[in-house]
Amino acid sequence: MLTASLRCIREACGEHFGIEEVLYNCPKCGGLLEVAYDAPVSVQLKETFRNRRLSNAPLDQSGVWRYRELFPFLDDWSNVVTLREGNTPLLEGPVAAAYGGLDRLIFKHQGFNPTGSFKDNGMTCGVAQARRLKMKRVACVSTGNTSASMAAYAAAAGLEPLIFLPHGNISIGKLAQALEYGARTFQVEANFDEILALVRVLAERLGIYMLNSMNPFRIEGQKTIVIEMMDQRDWLAPDWIVLPGGNLGNTSAFGKALRELHAQGFIDKMPRIGVIQAEGSAPFYEFSQRHGQGEFRAIAKPETLATAIRIGDPVSWPKAWHEVQVSNGVVEKVTEQEIADAKAQIGLSGIGCEPASAATLAGIRKLTAAGIIAHDADVIAVLTGNVLKDTDYIYRYHTGKLEAPNGIEIASTYGNQPIIVPNDLDRIAGAVER
Repeated sequence: MLTASLRCIREACGEHFGIEEVLYNCPKCGGLLEVAYDAPVSVQLKETFRNRRLSNAPLDQSGVWRYRELFPFLDDWSNVVTLREGNTPLLEGPVAAAYGGLDRLIFKHQGFNPTGSFKDNGMTCGVAQARRLKMKRVACVSTGNTSASMAAYAAAAGLEPLIFLPHGNISIGKLAQALEYGARTFQVEANFDEILALVRVLAERLGIYMLNSMNPFRIEGQKTIVIEMMDQRDWLAPDWIVLPGGNLGNTSAFGKALRELHAQGFIDKMPRIGVIQAEGSAPFYEFSQRHGQGEFRAIAKPETLATAIRIGDPVSWPKAWHEVQVSNGVVEKVTEQEIADAKAQIGLSGIGCEPASAATLAGIRKLTAAGIIAHDADVIAVLTGNVLKDTDYIYRYHTGKLEAPNGIEIASTYGNQPIIVPNDLDRIAGAVER
């Protein structure tokens, strides 16, 4: 077992702290923390990882804990609660590829997780650390997916889940999950970023463990999305990995995973990372346009129908910016119309996803048109959530009733309107043949 510690990501600081300290930021300089390990691991583990697919042991059946040697922060595996998270497929999307200007496009679909989103990869690790620390209550601020995941894993772990969310700004499908798993849910009349600031103070006052993406153990779990992806590709790294950008925890996790895998010899090159934000919630894009110069400017009132990425002040932006730079990546933004149309095109490939996920394809379409991504590039697009996370959005798009937050109608460009027919066999037959 390697020795793990918490390390400040700021190079000028680099302070280390004990792995059992309840910290989200560096007490010395305020920087974000990451989990660091004291030695590399052997590439011979590739065979171990592959053989574990044949095992019925709970840790091996998890698409997260199967790779546990690559994030060995625990000293007692009994703290792990697994719902067999991970194990998400790589899916070919030919219609989506053509729409995106690519010869071929592969989706890594995290919507196949137990609660329907990528959050499960990180939550199993965050909850394991909470149990290690003997915590009784865990909390998150969430627009949907985080709350659903945390509620499920906390319930399975015997912890009390507390969820804080913006009143009226959440998908009912996601809220329903949290309620079903027994979470105490507080709807606050503020936006995500305002609530997060409040809950961080509350958590410290009441001894509650925070499980938002600034929790470094969440990031360790989300690394396995990339680790599993590389295992599924026989450790052949793609040219690009494109993902949506909200709170930027995945960007941070993906970059960390790629750096570690490359340094340890598991992959022979670093893929470029493409981060796609919704136009009304794009502070990271605006920061990238200034090449990281000046202050990071949060958006006070972020807007997008893609609620999973409606975040104006992402806490993980310093980590994410580092990973974009290291990978020679790019940040792009897309409109509500572009997201909606891209989502419909993904659906025509037989693959469903939540709105935020479709930002990936919308961004790829812009980046190929600009010549940044080559048409013959090897591209993996990450779909972060299940199609059933926001069914109202889908219905309104296909029936021409979807409106952007500013009230502008979103065109049903690829709409699939239901057809109303009378109770008459001949007329139904005529409608079918039309």
